[in-house]
Amino acid sequence: MWYVIHSQDNPNSLEKRLNARPDHIERLKALLNQGRLMVAGPLPAIDSEDPGPNGYEGSLVIAEFDSLEDAKEWAQNDPYVTHGIYHSFTVQPFKKVFP
Repeated sequence: MWYVIHSQDNPNSLEKRLNARPDHIERLKALLNQGRLMVAGPLPAIDSEDPGPNGYEGSLVIAEFDSLEDAKEWAQNDPYVTHGIYHSFTVQPFKKVFP
């Protein structure tokens, strides 16, 4: 099943985010290569594709996992969690209807 992982950044975590980004991207690429990633990306802190020093407020991932527990475990082990970028995240089942 598909799951939405919505994560929230800690304030002033842009530098940490940039440092942990390669490991974060590597995990997402693994899901993509397995055909399990629908979409992923950051949530800019301002209305701009490049928020510059304003950074990001969080991230959104929609990916396929065997269970809600597996999705939560995957999210808990994300480098952005283990390096203190995210202060929280939610994981919810997602049913794709469109397109």
